[in-house]
Amino acid sequence: MEEYESPLIEKFLFRIAKKWIAGDTMAEALKSAIQANKNGMGAIINRLGEHSTSKAQVDKTVLEYLTLVSKLSKYKVSGGISVKPTQVGLARGFGECLNNFGIIAEEASQYNSFVWIDMESSEYTDDTIKVYLSLFEKYERLALAIQANLKRTESDLETLLDKGAKIRLVKGAYRENKSTAYKTRHEVDENYKKLTQMLFIKGNEFGIATHDAKLIDLAINLSEIHQKKFEFQMLKGIRDELKPVLIKSGFSVSEYIPYGTNWLPYSIRRLKERKRNILLLGSSFLHSHRV
Repeated sequence: MEEYESPLIEKFLFRIAKKWIAGDTMAEALKSAIQANKNGMGAIINRLGEHSTSKAQVDKTVLEYLTLVSKLSKYKVSGGISVKPTQVGLARGFGECLNNFGIIAEEASQYNSFVWIDMESSEYTDDTIKVYLSLFEKYERLALAIQANLKRTESDLETLLDKGAKIRLVKGAYRENKSTAYKTRHEVDENYKKLTQMLFIKGNEFGIATHDAKLIDLAINLSEIHQKKFEFQMLKGIRDELKPVLIKSGFSVSEYIPYGTNWLPYSIRRLKERKRNILLLGSSFLHSHRV
């Protein structure tokens, strides 16, 4: 059992996690998504959980995403879903994951819903990119997340953009060794800047997924030079003071809305990702509780 699983710490973390987790159920996620739309934002819903090795669990997760896609249509929610490859079979085998993503993408296309393929730890990067490249030409509303903390990402992005890929750029939240990943905040930020410039020069229809004010300002400045279709993506409950400012300035914003009972490891990873996340959480928490 890991150290953060003590009841006291878990209780404390749950109070924090409620800022960025919609709740345990799909119904709660849909409620948050509808509210995001009312606030002028798109919604990207993710069911928490990963590294499924049971076929029964994988099948259950695929069915839940299929149901979620139909519910998004039923409630006229603008947005889509974000799926981790190991949720839908990659930990069991490439073929199973590819088949399941094909089923999800096909269903989503019937409802004109967007599907984001999340990126996980570096051991899955090659297969995740292969899954995306196997499907993206058939499904227009399909996109892939890439991580600025990985040293290989600049090369990956060059290849993906040459093929016309749709991209979400994130910093990266998984623990990696120094041979594969940049370890300091400065290194990751500098690579994020470089990748952002690549997206604005060679890409189109991409997501700048960060809460970092300097990186957001960089994207705003680049957008004045390069007219591209893109959006800012931020977690539910984080930088809520900035989102309406961006919308009022004419930028598209989407909220990433996780839900499910498996909130603890996800929240721990978000906090470990960057120390600044703790400060952002504290600021957002205080901002939302002002009288």
